[in-house]
Amino acid sequence: TGYPLELADDLVDATQNIDPLVHASAALRTCAVNLTKIANDLRLMASGPIAGFGEIRLPARQPGSSIMPGKVNPVMAEVVNQVAFRIMGNDLTVTLVAQAGQLELNVMQPVAFHALLESADILANVLEVFTKYCVTGIEANAEATRAQAESIPGLATALNPYIGYDAATGIANEALATGRSIRELVLERELMDEALLDRVLQPEALTSPRSLDFTGEEVIA
Repeated sequence: TGYPLELADDLVDATQNIDPLVHASAALRTCAVNLTKIANDLRLMASGPIAGFGEIRLPARQPGSSIMPGKVNPVMAEVVNQVAFRIMGNDLTVTLVAQAGQLELNVMQPVAFHALLESADILANVLEVFTKYCVTGIEANAEATRAQAESIPGLATALNPYIGYDAATGIANEALATGRSIRELVLERELMDEALLDRVLQPEALTSPRSLDFTGEEVIA
């Protein structure tokens, strides 16, 4: 067969029960579940270009949609989804086979072996092509993500220690009403020095745990 198969240690138990196949299939299913979740996240992050998230760009692997000119579908992520669904279905097949045995024999084993080996093959294949034709070509849409980050009214929360709650609330409300950025409004009202504001609002400071003093400098504990 070309597969590195080995004889079971207990042939009687292996004839009666196929729980090792259930464990192996479950491991493949778990990998497929996590992989399809990753594919879903990438599809969502790449959605757009107008009404979607548009945070990243996935490599274009086909001319586009047959009904919408210019539209490029996330086909490699969709391939991952479909392979994962097949693996999940194969796992259910293995589960049903495992409980279908009677007394000393399980005559349903051939389909369980077929399902398990197919899952291993297609999972290995899709990991390779997904990495090669999608993951390695992902690009961040830096301009769009920065613009989105700077326009979030909740960003004003980071300003509380520097301009006070009332002023921060006013900035947040105006940003929400006008669509202008928090940074633009703070500088327009001369509420903070530009250099300090840049330090306070830098993405790294807002997305990782750290302590800042009232000058915006990082505090080393």
